[in-house]
Amino acid sequence: MSEKDFSGALSPSERRSFDRKKLIVDVQFNGGDATGIANTRDIGIGGLYMTTNAKLDAGTLIFMRMIVSGRELAISGVVVYTDPGHGVGVRFHNLNDETEAVLKEGLELE
Repeated sequence: MSEKDFSGALSPSERRSFDRKKLIVDVQFNGGDATGIANTRDIGIGGLYMTTNAKLDAGTLIFMRMIVSGRELAISGVVVYTDPGHGVGVRFHNLNDETEAVLKEGLELE
């Protein structure tokens, strides 16, 4: 079973440990053979969905830069869901306390 098939079989509550908020910010990314600029559709402490036409397979490590609450964040993650031609879901990897605090502030999460 592929990652897309597996994630499609799970309910949203089973797939995510953290809530997400609708927030659109530019994301500069590179991962696999892809580099580009995308936009988030939603974002939370655990990850984000970004719209992109880039080919990013599930399991691809990705490095992202974005501005949230006026602060530039550098975040690494792994692609966990792909919707070819539309976007990808990314789970953050090893967020430090400062980055997590900025995300919480920018998303008004408790």
